Amino acid sequence: MKPDMFRTPVSIFVGLGFPTDVCSVMDAYRHLVEWPASNRDAVHRAALNACSAALRGEIEAETARGLFVAFAEKHDLLAPDAFVPAAKAKARPGSAHRMR
Repeated sequence: MKPDMFRTPVSIFVGLGFPTDVCSVMDAYRHLVEWPASNRDAVHRAALNACSAALRGEIEAETARGLFVAFAEKHDLLAPDAFVPAAKAKARPGSAHRMR
């Protein structure tokens, strides 16, 4: 695995509300750089600085991921993972939808 890859992608909404997965520090950095200047704040600055540091190898990719997630949460960009509840329901003992 490349050193800038996230262990788990971050699903965010982009454009007109389409979900996309951010899989690496470089992906997160690109989204942060493209964020409108008029909407930048301290959380954006922290995430951007963390991604920049991770790209230089100064911090771990997962640290930058955490700050990117904080940015995405603050700006209501996180896309819910539609498959997680369904997967949990299938895995529960006694579930009506359990695979046989």
